[in-house]
Amino acid sequence: MAEYSTPTSEQEFQANFAQIKPRMNRSEALFESSRCLFCFDAPCIQACPTGIDIPQFIRQINTGNDTGAARTIYEANYFGNACGKVCPTEVLCEGACVYNLQDVKPIEIGRLQSFATRQAMDEEKPLFTPGLPNGRKVAIIGAGPAGISCACELRALGYEVNVFEAKAQPSGLTVYGVAPYKITNEEVLAEMAYLQSQFGYSVTYNSPISSREELQKLEDQYDAIFLGIGLGKTNALSLPGEERENCVGAVEFIEQLRLNHHSTAVGRKVIVLGGGNTAMDAASESSRMGADSVILAYRRGKDDMGAYEFEYDLAKGVGVKGLFHVAPVEIMGNGKVEGVKFIRTALHEGQVQTVPGSEFIEPCDMVIKATGQAKQTQFLSLIPGLQTDAKGRIVADERTGQTTNAQYFTSGDARNGGAEVVNAAAEAKATARGIHEYLSRK
Repeated sequence: MAEYSTPTSEQEFQANFAQIKPRMNRSEALFESSRCLFCFDAPCIQACPTGIDIPQFIRQINTGNDTGAARTIYEANYFGNACGKVCPTEVLCEGACVYNLQDVKPIEIGRLQSFATRQAMDEEKPLFTPGLPNGRKVAIIGAGPAGISCACELRALGYEVNVFEAKAQPSGLTVYGVAPYKITNEEVLAEMAYLQSQFGYSVTYNSPISSREELQKLEDQYDAIFLGIGLGKTNALSLPGEERENCVGAVEFIEQLRLNHHSTAVGRKVIVLGGGNTAMDAASESSRMGADSVILAYRRGKDDMGAYEFEYDLAKGVGVKGLFHVAPVEIMGNGKVEGVKFIRTALHEGQVQTVPGSEFIEPCDMVIKATGQAKQTQFLSLIPGLQTDAKGRIVADERTGQTTNAQYFTSGDARNGGAEVVNAAAEAKATARGIHEYLSRK
């Protein structure tokens, strides 16, 4: 079990948040690529949402053609470098590797992917150019994985593309919402700069689109509009005491950690509420920031958590403890958080039920709520004719990404409810082709 002291400098922060998938050197990449069996019916390709020809790019690395490998990757996934680090490769490509059937370590596909793409980025290899101008304009709201992937594909098809981003930096979740031990800000922003230099789309930062008037202006000036708005803030639990100081949302906590590093305040005893991958990140990050105790509290059992098993193992490996079959009742304290009152739970026919008289208080000085993110329903209500489903997700054609307002298209978390970066990249590339199909008919 790892123990971490509170980082008081950037150097200490980087040591505590060392990359779990560090960059390979050339010798490591050549050795690892030599292990690939180059399967004819490669299951790793089938497991990749973007369908990267994985045996092909690994063979290219092994023969010294790093640029060719990068091209193979980026032709399928414009977030090729980031996905090599932040994708749950353990359950996708690497999880499908045939070596798993032989109890042999699977090929480190993610690290090989990051190796090849990073080489191209560092050497500023010109892999792509915009398509011939077709006289059409598309506005993209949101510079996250969906928005940027859509922008790249549209530029390749010859569209003029303008991206409007509410925040100060691009890439959305990748720079604001991913644990720092998975990818650094520098790596994320380097890939964003590389893509923009290749494709030539424009991005306007600190420019939230938040009114009907602003949307109307886009509708008048652009042939189509892509919604890559993602999800909103952490859902409120509506618990007594939730407003207390040091009761924060996981999304907001992770964003502050990514931006402020060692300057981020973390409690000595932290309770994280939730059982998803974001909860695992928040818990692991709290421990790496020097918390004496981190408890992950979930209303069901360990095996019922939505998080990937490897994510829970990662959290346990840095000292996080699990507290299962408990539901929060109240955030206790006098102004500041001093504890959480829980009630024990039991499953009855698959439903969570509370156990009367089983309340207890677990002391803490910080609560992190990893209880899902709110849908951006207020913004979406500004778009005439746009429909959402019962879960608040934008209704869109599965193939083209076109919404119930024909001028609007969408992909990413606002459409799928919250998936991986690689899913957003895959969906958005297909949606860009859907936009092209729609506008080609007009």
